[in-house]
Amino acid sequence: MALDITSSRAKAAVMVTLVVIAAVTYWAWPSGVRSKAETGATARADAPRAAAHNQASVDLSDSQLASVKVAPVEEREFPVEKQAVGSIDFNEDMETQVFAPYQGKIIALFAAIGDDVKKGQTLFTLDSPDLLQAESTLIAAAGVLELTTRNLARLRELYKTLAVSQRDLDQGTSDQQTAEGNLRAARDAVRIFGKTDADIERIIANRSADPTLVVPSPITGRITARNAAPGLFVQPGSPPPPFVVADINTMWMLANVAENDSPAFRVGQEVKVRLGAFPGRVFDGKITTIGASVDPNTRRVLVRSEIKDPQHELRSGMFANFVIEVAPPVRSPAIPADGVVREGDGTMTVWVTADRRRFTKRTVKIGEPRDGYWQILEGVQVGELVATEGALFLSNTLATVSE
Repeated sequence: MALDITSSRAKAAVMVTLVVIAAVTYWAWPSGVRSKAETGATARADAPRAAAHNQASVDLSDSQLASVKVAPVEEREFPVEKQAVGSIDFNEDMETQVFAPYQGKIIALFAAIGDDVKKGQTLFTLDSPDLLQAESTLIAAAGVLELTTRNLARLRELYKTLAVSQRDLDQGTSDQQTAEGNLRAARDAVRIFGKTDADIERIIANRSADPTLVVPSPITGRITARNAAPGLFVQPGSPPPPFVVADINTMWMLANVAENDSPAFRVGQEVKVRLGAFPGRVFDGKITTIGASVDPNTRRVLVRSEIKDPQHELRSGMFANFVIEVAPPVRSPAIPADGVVREGDGTMTVWVTADRRRFTKRTVKIGEPRDGYWQILEGVQVGELVATEGALFLSNTLATVSE
């Protein structure tokens, strides 16, 4: 009996020792290891709740369905376009610098910057000493011709009575022919200054030289620059030109496109230009020049387009948005803009349904917008049912359920 009691006491002592060792071992464990173990247990316990929180589906009640419109995904045509921002400028190929044909002092101006002028319309007048000299020579030549003509007539009468010799008659004829030639040369010299035959006859008849030289516009267009002023002495070809006139039936649009986009552009491609000054309007044109080099600072390439402007509405310096199709249009799935939601992380999502009651959120990859639709590159197929209106309502409903 005494042996049994001793054995029982020994077993109890061993058990107490094991419990003490276990307790000491637990508290001696590194806190980081113990924390990880506890965290794992907590995560396993919370797993069902987390799964419920990440559920991206929403079941709507009958009253909620009124806030959502459902339609199948359509296939629509989307152009392959490149865009750039540019500015309008005058077509320098159609600009004409108007210089004075001869030196002289400006008397008066008849046009200002921005004025539309017709071909032949007077721009300014000069007091020209060269014109004065040419007209004086014309008057003198006309007088000499008149004198030689009368002298020849008298010689012919005298020759009939043998009062003069044949030699005298021939000399008078020669003098009269020389005077005719000089007058023709003088008339041509005055005509170079822009004088008409009527003007020349008036100068001869009145024996009066007018040094006023009229400088007309060589083309129909708009005055884009004026550097003239009354009293200013000007010379032919001496810059700056007194006037610059531009044909504004076409204008330039200058755009700097990104270096990576430049291979898509070709001379002759048609462009569509939209301006903030003319909402809803589209101006047609085509690319005429592509820069030969890349700007080392901006890494952009100059693209110049010629824009049609038959109504003369565009103004130099206007900002413009330049759009060009660089490839044939493509057909892609399309969803109305109200059916696509931009999430907080920047991703784009849509809501897909099979029974028009349960909606599931799906991430998509979008392309370019067109006529109120987003091009869908990945995520949905043509024919799938999606929320075309009320997608944001569904996202808000999901957020409310998940809280």
